[in-house]
Amino acid sequence: MPIASNFTKIPITTQVLDKESVLAAIEDSVAMIEFDPNGKVLWANENFAKTMGYSVSELPGIMHKQFCTKEYSNSKEYLELWKNLRSGVSFQEKIQRVTKSGRIIWLEATYTPVLEETGRILAVVKIATDITLRENNTINVAAELQRMAGELLDRANQGTKKNKEVSSSSEKLVADSKENIEILGSLEKKALSIDDIAKTIREIATQTNLLALNAAIEAARAGEHGKGFNVVASEVRKLATRAQESIQEVNSRIEGIKAEIKKIGEVIQRSQTGVLNSKTLIEEVQKEFSEIGLAADQLDSHAKTFREIL
Repeated sequence: MPIASNFTKIPITTQVLDKESVLAAIEDSVAMIEFDPNGKVLWANENFAKTMGYSVSELPGIMHKQFCTKEYSNSKEYLELWKNLRSGVSFQEKIQRVTKSGRIIWLEATYTPVLEETGRILAVVKIATDITLRENNTINVAAELQRMAGELLDRANQGTKKNKEVSSSSEKLVADSKENIEILGSLEKKALSIDDIAKTIREIATQTNLLALNAAIEAARAGEHGKGFNVVASEVRKLATRAQESIQEVNSRIEGIKAEIKKIGEVIQRSQTGVLNSKTLIEEVQKEFSEIGLAADQLDSHAKTFREIL
């Protein structure tokens, strides 16, 4: 179902805006001031006077330099500004100015030369907006970024330093564990050497026992004449038996020592593996700290550049 329309068409008319009204509206919303070609104030509105801390009646006759910092008013850039304005070249930029009380403020300003039909410069009109709060906030943010970058860089440097210390300690542990493994290997070789000596002694004891047994047999054959020899052979056999028993005890202890050496070796090997893994992790962390330090350095550089641009 079509929707009925109750709207009445109103004819469109073209209305030409009054220039004076437009200028009055602009004057009410922005700070305006007019200079002669030499930079002397001819006129200023209430907004400009209020922004700079003057009354409207104080401004006529004041030279433009009075609104600038001494560094800028004595610079080549300042001379270039007015040279260009007198040549009919406009200027638009974010600028610093000094109020009557000496406070530094920021303005977004446009300087426009006013020309006669002949091209001669009659005056220079400046329209400005106070952006001090925005700029100060921006500067504070830049300063905070730079502070944070500096702190981050300092923390990264401290972390890198600590990591190097830990890495150095880790390398010492690796070296010590390698040395311990070498010592254990040497002990194991010595234990094996003792084992060989014990085998030799056991063989000697066995031979001695056999000789003592043969001596006892020969003494028995000799009868009365061999009794003394039999006593000696018996004592020799006893010594051989005791030597074999001692060798068995030595062998048992050697096996125990070898087992303990093996256990210690396994523990040290695991410890060395753990230390090597830790060393790898430390190196990775150190690399991360280096990258953080690089990023912090870049952030600090960007923050400084940001402040310089401001």
